[in-house]
Amino acid sequence: MPLEPLFVAIIKRPWLTLALVLILVAAAGSGVRKLAFKNDYRMFFSQDNPQLQAFEALQNTYTKNDNILFVLSPKNGDMFTRENLAAVEWLTKKAWQIPYSIRVDSISNFQHTRAEGDDLIVEDLVEKAPTLMDTQLAEKKRIAVNEPLLRNRLVSPDGAYSGVNVTIQLQEKKPTEVLEAAAYARDLARQLTEKFPNIDVYLTGMVIMNNAFPDASRQDMKTLYPAMFLLILVLIGLMLRSIPGTLTTGLVILMTIVATLGLTGWVGIKLSPPTTSVPVVIMTLAVADCVHLLTTFLQGMRKGMDRATAMMESMRINLGPVFLTSITTAVGFMSLNFSDAPPFRDLGNMAATGVVIAFFLSIILLPAMMQILPIRATVGETNGSRTMERLADFVIRNRIRLLWGMGFLVFGLAAMIPRNELNDQFVAYFDKSIAFRTDTDFATEHLTGIYLIEYSLPAKEAGGIADPEYLRYLAAFAEWYRQQPETLHVNTLSDTMKRLNKNLHGDEESWYRLPDQRDLSAQYLLLYEFSLPFGLDLNNQINVDKSATRMSVTLRTLTTKQLLSLEQRAQRWMKSNLPDYMQTVGSSPTMMFAHIGSRNIRTMLMGTTVALVLISFILIVALRSLRLGLLSLLPNLVPITMAFGLWGIFNGQIGLALSIVSGMTLGIVVDDTVHFLSKYLRARREQGLDTQQAVRYAFKTVGTALWVTSVVLVLGFAVLAFSHFQLNAGMGLLTAITIACALLADFFFLPPLLIKFGDSKHV
Repeated sequence: MPLEPLFVAIIKRPWLTLALVLILVAAAGSGVRKLAFKNDYRMFFSQDNPQLQAFEALQNTYTKNDNILFVLSPKNGDMFTRENLAAVEWLTKKAWQIPYSIRVDSISNFQHTRAEGDDLIVEDLVEKAPTLMDTQLAEKKRIAVNEPLLRNRLVSPDGAYSGVNVTIQLQEKKPTEVLEAAAYARDLARQLTEKFPNIDVYLTGMVIMNNAFPDASRQDMKTLYPAMFLLILVLIGLMLRSIPGTLTTGLVILMTIVATLGLTGWVGIKLSPPTTSVPVVIMTLAVADCVHLLTTFLQGMRKGMDRATAMMESMRINLGPVFLTSITTAVGFMSLNFSDAPPFRDLGNMAATGVVIAFFLSIILLPAMMQILPIRATVGETNGSRTMERLADFVIRNRIRLLWGMGFLVFGLAAMIPRNELNDQFVAYFDKSIAFRTDTDFATEHLTGIYLIEYSLPAKEAGGIADPEYLRYLAAFAEWYRQQPETLHVNTLSDTMKRLNKNLHGDEESWYRLPDQRDLSAQYLLLYEFSLPFGLDLNNQINVDKSATRMSVTLRTLTTKQLLSLEQRAQRWMKSNLPDYMQTVGSSPTMMFAHIGSRNIRTMLMGTTVALVLISFILIVALRSLRLGLLSLLPNLVPITMAFGLWGIFNGQIGLALSIVSGMTLGIVVDDTVHFLSKYLRARREQGLDTQQAVRYAFKTVGTALWVTSVVLVLGFAVLAFSHFQLNAGMGLLTAITIACALLADFFFLPPLLIKFGDSKHV
């Protein structure tokens, strides 16, 4: 063993080793103070993402539409009472004080237009609500629920619910901007319910969603991760029956997490919900290294070796496989750099760093601690040897049946993979314990949604939006969208122009139509713009030279398939019904999330392929056998195939997070295969055993360790299934299923393969 002098030094000077490790970990861990959270949904999109680029181009043309939406729900079921409208007025005025707010829209400050002689009167729809008479209240309600710009946007069709929408323009100069705006909004909601106790308030919008990301992460870090750490220690204690071994494993885990997060802070990576799962990943992977070393160490002491000799023997047997599994696991995680979503790249890099740190701590800190802590020879006795021998006999006896049975099972589950479909509903990223999710569901059911498709529809020339032809096309497109069952609301300039035309013809209903002369349209628009107060202009709908307008379509909560189908129908309608100069594409965060899953799957297929080739090459070189290296591919690919097949049967929804599972788990599932093959080859090469006896030897020497590490890995990732952030929950559950399938493959598929194809000529 080339590193034998190093391990001898570690064992002879354990206290010095411990001190040096503590110093290095403290230096790395000091970077924790530099950690910060990302709290912007844009973090999931790379700068070259075409949907992000389209959306940013739209926002650079018009006012940005990051927003906070207050949904007011009066307990009497009627928004149009004096007290309830007074609440809307109060909130509308107060909402201007929310940090970074640039616009506030509600039924109270809606710029209602009416004719008075030859004059156009533009005024707030609701003013001094407590003084309004019953007839006035009824008239306000009639106007609001019939106004296309308000209905299903800021007032429900029955007048029972209302909204106050605040447009936020973040400066992006400090990371606390979202937190400041969200906290102020929550305080306003609290003040309103205290001042108007008969009204409930719900908060949604993109800013509130951004704030929900760190909220969900903090909840997991406070509850889920400590519970996971305790669970791992209990499992290790029960399975190894060694208190010193359990405590040392816990110390390795803690130091690995601290060092990894510290280095993350030093290099400037910001935390996000996906990267907050790194501690759980590290916990489970660090355990695997420790269990293999401790199992052999305790077996040696049970045979009568002293602790130094037992540890040296454990290092001799396990150093190669542990190093190999660490490398392959790191390669698997590094494949996440192919992901189209930057947070998953960060996850891969952080996890790969943690794997490397865990390896070094396992081979340096663990041997030192085993020399320091008191250990009795009988304490190290582990359970499972007889069970593994019986399992080996069963596998060898039924090797042909298992080979065919596993083959049919794998092919059967592979046939279920097409049942999976892409679906990324960003509202569903959060479970119902998160206020943003429940409030958004309430808003969508009773008032309006936060799923949008937005279009910047160009005219022929500067000022061309006043052209009657352009306005007719615009109105036709808006009407087509209103007829779609997925649509809740359409906000378009053509509705404003119809209303102005009616106003300037004595408010005659028959004139509620588009002007038929360009000069009239331009005059109406100019007159209207001059009448609007500051902050309520048309900059959010019209570009600077009036050569394009923005049309915003608010949708129900849709699946990815439904959303993309709607956009494809819209594109077909535009191609058939709009002139070439008006052709454009829809953009919005909703569209960005709809495309990210499929984009990520394509990039991760490339990443997984690259990782598979690298891992195969590493195994062929390390095992010094082309046949066994290639043979190992089957039990490494089988778990992913089985897991996605099972997912297709029981769930069938594949989103952004699940698209990275194949690459992430590839490196992990290789671990069991490597350890089993290393013991198999040791039996063949060093002891001259035949294939059946070598398989029996591998079960006896490493079977228990594989069982223990797999149980810990499965439970560790399964804990993520309870995460409040559904991306982590789905990823954790599918990863746990994959690792369970890997254990099944390594116990019941790999041994029959080795007996059938691993003859002596090829080892």
